[in-house]
Amino acid sequence: MELITNVHQGWRYLMDELSDPRTRDWPLMSSPFPTIAISLCYAYGVKVLGPRLMENRKPFELRKVLIVYNFLQVLFSTWLFYEACVSGWLAGYSLRCQPVDYSRSPMAMRMASGCWWYYFSKFTEFFDTIFFVMRKRYDQVSTLHVIHHGIMPASVWWGVKFTPGGHSSFFGLLNTFVHIFMYTYYMLAAMGPKVQKYLWWKKYLTVLQMIQFIFVMGHAFQLLIWNECNYPIAFAYFIGAHAVMFYFLFSNFYKQAYTVRKQAKKAKAEQMALTNGNLESVPNKNLANGHAETVGNGKPDFYQTIDKTVGDSYSTTRHRAYVGFGSN
Repeated sequence: MELITNVHQGWRYLMDELSDPRTRDWPLMSSPFPTIAISLCYAYGVKVLGPRLMENRKPFELRKVLIVYNFLQVLFSTWLFYEACVSGWLAGYSLRCQPVDYSRSPMAMRMASGCWWYYFSKFTEFFDTIFFVMRKRYDQVSTLHVIHHGIMPASVWWGVKFTPGGHSSFFGLLNTFVHIFMYTYYMLAAMGPKVQKYLWWKKYLTVLQMIQFIFVMGHAFQLLIWNECNYPIAFAYFIGAHAVMFYFLFSNFYKQAYTVRKQAKKAKAEQMALTNGNLESVPNKNLANGHAETVGNGKPDFYQTIDKTVGDSYSTTRHRAYVGFGSN
């Protein structure tokens, strides 16, 4: 019982005494557990409950909804980026080391408020996945996607609770900048084939994400060497570790989506071209001892021979392509 009492007192001291008093009474800021619970419900909903509910339903047609949603996300991300700039990063913040301004000055409160709204935006991004499930696009609900969206609210919560502003807000600055382009792409993609043909730059969004994480890593880990503003070093480790994890997750996704898959499609195309262009290389099952089957007039049944040959060729190609792809 004494151990439990000490743990509880230590927890209350952390939450009540060491946290930023300005954000203490803001929505969802009293404890991290409501945020964690919401994130867990999100993960369960999109990976288990949602697919069950949609199992015997037709996919929803959400084109107009997606256009409006992504447009609002573009506006929201643009506003968040603007707030981060005018309340700090274009108003005197240092890239080398920036302490948190815990005063109640208008500029400091504006930055703290922007941090909370950035935290709130992580919940609105859950709709990305919810719409995938409603459209039965389960291939889009990948482990990377769910981890990325599910972990962000709980991660950002600690920043708003203890350091709303300062050095750690650099991550939010870059992240909202990237999201402007990301949701613009999603909005245009939802407009249909007439617009989609101009969206050749899809893979460069992933590259931009990875560049973002490299900058965040460098910006956070520099405090391990030079921390002249005495910024809480634990947050440097925390943010830097997240950037490392997300970098490798996105890097692996890029390799699978644009390198391995491209090589597999190329190999499949080459195999199809080789087989279809050289029918003679495929054994003709209609030939017995080197002679074709004949019909009543003593001539080979040409159409039957070609039909079976093409069929065998096609089946062989499908088998090789799909088996080869699945084993990679």
